[in-house]
Amino acid sequence: MGRTSDGREKMLTTASELFRERGIAGTALMDIIDRSGAARGSIYHFFPGGKAQLAREATERSGRELGAMIANLVTSNGPVPALGILVDFFRQQLLDTGFEAGCPIAAAAMESGESVEARRAAGESYAAWEAALANALWQHGVPQQRAASAATLAISAIEGALILARAQRDSSALDRVRAELQRFGEQLLREPY
Repeated sequence: MGRTSDGREKMLTTASELFRERGIAGTALMDIIDRSGAARGSIYHFFPGGKAQLAREATERSGRELGAMIANLVTSNGPVPALGILVDFFRQQLLDTGFEAGCPIAAAAMESGESVEARRAAGESYAAWEAALANALWQHGVPQQRAASAATLAISAIEGALILARAQRDSSALDRVRAELQRFGEQLLREPY
């Protein structure tokens, strides 16, 4: 990877980190430049559409990365254990950052105005996550419609618990949701269809 690609990737990574901590609206381009160590003019070189383009691309990238992680987890561990591992991943992220960094997709989902494309990318990411989980549930015998509903419930519960945990500066909400999803998932897979 060349210096140009490295600089662009560093800015995307830095933008995702800052968006998780401050939201898109609360993050200035200078914040991204300062933390990434990029030259001032480079942001418009790599992202001629400015902050809106950077927010969209950072959200798409984070969504793909987390989506790949979810797909790998459900393939390797099954859908129910995968949910627990996902909750543990987010809990560790919160603990590692002193409850400062939430989910980059949630940050984009809450945006409006100049970040409409980032919000759209967040919606697409959530849809892909739901589809990966629903497909795994379906492969484990859950009817498609029920699997889709359960996947929506699981992703919503995890994201909601992440927001609560960050706001309360306590991982208890994540712990409770993890336990409930475990029970719910096990019951879901045992139901005769």
